[in-house]
Amino acid sequence: MRPDRTPTPDAMLRAEWRMKLVGELRELFAGQRVFVASELFWYPTEDDLATHRAPDVLIAFDRAPVFRDAYRQWEEDGLAPHVVFELRSPNDTRADMAAKQRFYDRYGVEEYYLLDPHGGSGIGWVRNEGRFELVYPLGGYSSPRLGVRFEEDHGELKLFTPDGREFRTREQRVGEMQEELRQTTLAFESERERALNALRWLSEERGRAEEARAARDALAAKLRELGIDPDDLLRPAA
Repeated sequence: MRPDRTPTPDAMLRAEWRMKLVGELRELFAGQRVFVASELFWYPTEDDLATHRAPDVLIAFDRAPVFRDAYRQWEEDGLAPHVVFELRSPNDTRADMAAKQRFYDRYGVEEYYLLDPHGGSGIGWVRNEGRFELVYPLGGYSSPRLGVRFEEDHGELKLFTPDGREFRTREQRVGEMQEELRQTTLAFESERERALNALRWLSEERGRAEEARAARDALAAKLRELGIDPDDLLRPAA
């Protein structure tokens, strides 16, 4: 953070990516027992609270998607987060990155992805037979747990849902929701106008029916003045 507390471009970019990852993953696993959180402290062991991390994004399967002030592993049936994302900053050192990788390896993360939003690339580690195995390059790889596919396209890192839709930024998601709301409103107004037109038509038909009834009654009255019973005219001839 700058002295004037204005976020740096790097901080803003990583915040955008955190929102993108969390928003898309929560939507992907909506209605399922999958917990997705951002920058939440994870404590692996109860007897050593000094040992903890706050991943940019963590995903834990078979965990209720409810609020937590921290992820305390001993309160989660001993389950470590299954998938972790970290977003690399230009200020991160190799030692920082190595320390995170060792931590996630030691405490049982199944999949760890280190993404570089600036460089448009990424690297991953996936547990196989108890050991972390390197995944590099990440482009073209799909997460076994998430089903999410990574692509590196001309210096830009992209993620895709299992059905092939690209992960969206918060602004894109909001824009799509606004467009959906606009289309829904237009459809509602169209149906409302159709209903009003139908009511107007019924009202006009009712008016015409009343006019026809009044004309019939007037004609019947004149026939009676002439001594003719209108009902006789309606009876079939013998």
